[in-house]
Parts: sequence; structure tokens; C-alpha cells
Amino acid sequence: MDKKKVLTDRFLRYCKVKTPSNRTSETVPSSECQFDLAHMLVKELKSLGLEDARVNDQCYVYATIPATKGYEDKPALGFIAHMDTVSDYTRSSIRPMVWPDYDGNDLTLPSGRVISVKDFPHLPSLKGRTLITSDGNTVLGSDDKSGIAEIMTLVEIIQESGIPHGKICVGFTPDEEIGRGPDHFDVKGFGADFAYTLDGGCEGSIEYENFNAASAEFTIRGKGVHPGAAKGVLVNAALVAMQINDMLPGGEIPAKTSGYEGFYHLVEMKGDVEEAHLYYIVRDHDREKFQQKLELLSYIEDTMKRTYGEDIVVLKIEESYRNMKEKIEPHFHLIENAIKATKIAGVEPVIVPIRGGTDGASLSFMGLPCPNLGTGGFACHGPYEHNTAEGMEKMTNILYEIVKIYRDYDAITA
Repeated sequence: MDKKKVLTDRFLRYCKVKTPSNRTSETVPSSECQFDLAHMLVKELKSLGLEDARVNDQCYVYATIPATKGYEDKPALGFIAHMDTVSDYTRSSIRPMVWPDYDGNDLTLPSGRVISVKDFPHLPSLKGRTLITSDGNTVLGSDDKSGIAEIMTLVEIIQESGIPHGKICVGFTPDEEIGRGPDHFDVKGFGADFAYTLDGGCEGSIEYENFNAASAEFTIRGKGVHPGAAKGVLVNAALVAMQINDMLPGGEIPAKTSGYEGFYHLVEMKGDVEEAHLYYIVRDHDREKFQQKLELLSYIEDTMKRTYGEDIVVLKIEESYRNMKEKIEPHFHLIENAIKATKIAGVEPVIVPIRGGTDGASLSFMGLPCPNLGTGGFACHGPYEHNTAEGMEKMTNILYEIVKIYRDYDAITA
């Protein structure tokens, strides 16, 4: 098998299927288009010999490679990726672009956007590789179709090679990008003892710490009167919204934070004199600091109510997921073996905290310990997103080594 070609062809095919999730939708999945990819994957899994491959009415894809005879007592391993993309930059058709033998310098996309070394200092390290981008008008979809392509190629390698292995469980989820991926995941039916998500990050990255996360929405209802007779009566909802945002610490935003530092991120704002809305995501690795952030939002709501009246400002907070670290540490073999597999595959392990979330965070609290592995992708969630065929190949090799490591385990203390 020419793994690089197989991975590239698979990835390009998946990317062309638009699958943006929809934060404002109350359906499951949040967008019907995710079924298009789900049905494609089920058909492909069945062609690879996974007879139980299926998609349920909530758009979760499940499949199993049964353990080789004599290896039924080995740990059952799961590999999970998500099918949706962000909704930003998805209005146009997605046109993946392949750049063989990339020279490591600034790259001008057909849209005119430039993926520059200044903005992305890792680019010279990709020199000589096959770079994959969008045309610059849309996201590429590497988050997380790289992960899907790597898992599917792992399945094909296992099936073709005939290597002995324990039970392998495959899962693809909808709606991860809006924090709902694990909401209806059937952990028991999935059948794994432990799992890894494949979701973003450079090749070799191993992540078991993530943000505590919540969404917060301020709804402001103004009092409109003629501006010529407004004194003491008019409440301009748009101006109140600006005041609310000004009460948040200006340095705690994504553009000014890194590492373990948390933030408030204004995702969307809209409104006029009559009504306005502010939609934030709130993140922090430290549980206490995270709680302090939520308390500040509540304090701002109370202040606005005291200033303008009880009915003017309403805050709605919804917690999304928690830091998985406490659930992974009792099963630290997952990290140790990922490190070992990465080194065997000739890649330097990079252990970093996730400045975001992943399905594995919630799944870990649902009883399925599930750290995250990188996919070889960069600059996700925007038109500069890119990855390389070589990076995806390295990640597939790492997954293969993980399967071999757990095949040779005598016992795991769950």
C-alpha cells in the first residue's frame, strides 16, 4: 500500500463533503449535511470488512474489528474522530489544493490569501512535503477529517496485514465543534476499555489536559423612544452590550493568552437599539480560575440589572466540558504508551495542554478514558488551515504502533 497516496486521496474526498455544525440548531445532529459523510464512511468501513459498521439516527458512526483469536483478553482500544467542521468560512464549495514538494516559504492561495512564514513559523519545517490547503476561501476541514483519514487508513492496514490485535473500536461523532459531540455517544455500545481521539495538533502531539469550558450569552432588551425625547428613558441595547464587553479584562482574550492562560472569547455580537446579543466562550485549565470567570460574568449581569432594571439584561451560562486530566492520570499508561509508540514511529513526542476541547474530555468523564493525539494539522478553523500527507502518514504509523503495544499487554488495571 502506498500509504501517503491512500491517505491523501481519502482526505481530499472527505474534505469535499461540507459538514459545518450549527450552534443555533436544536436538532441532533445540528446539521443534516453531516449524514452525507457518515453514510460515506459506513459504506467504506463495510468495504474494508467491518460488517457491523453503522450510523444511527443521531449521526454517530460505530464499527468494530473483532480481536484476533487468542487476543480476546487484550484491552479493547477505541479510535475516535469528529465529522463536523466549524461553520466559519464554509459558504463556498471546499476546494482542497495539493502542493507537492512545498518549498517552505510563503504560499499564496488562489483566493489571494497568503499562508506566511511570519504568521506560521513552522512552515520551513514542512519543506519538501506534500502540503494540502484549501483555495483560501474556506476552511480545509483538516479538523477533523485528517483524523478520520488516519483512522480509516489504520483500519485498512490492519485488515490487509493480518497482524494479530485486540478488539479495535472505531467511532466518528457529529457536532464536536459546538461542544455536543459526546452528548449521545454510546460508551457501553462502543465497547472500548480505553480510547484516543485524533483531533488537531501537530504530528506527535499528545494531549491529556484541556480547558474547562462554558458558553455565555448576554441578551439585552432596550427601551426605545424618540431620540429627541430620550433623556432618562432611552436604553440603547447596543450600547449596553458594548459596556458589558468593556467590563471584561482586556488582556484575557485569545489574541493575548497562551499556554495555561484562560480567556473570554467574543464569538458573535449582533443587535440594535431594541435588542442585542453577546455570545462568548469561556475557557481556563484551572478549575478555580474558571469558576472565577463565570462569577465575573454573573457579577456583570447583576451590575447591569441594578443600573438599568431587572428586565434589561439576562445572562445564560452553559458549561460544555471539564479538564480531562483528573480522569486520565489514573490510567497514565495511555500517555506512556502513546509516547513509546510515537518514538518507535520516528517522531518526537510533544506533550502540550489543549487550548480548546475535544470529545475525549467529556468521554473521559463518561467512563471512557480518552486522551487526544494530533493529526498533523495546523491553523484550524480558518482559511489558512493546512496539513501534509507526510504528517498524516506519520500519525497513522503511530496509531499502528499503539495497536501493537496494547496487543502485547498482559493486563491493564482499569
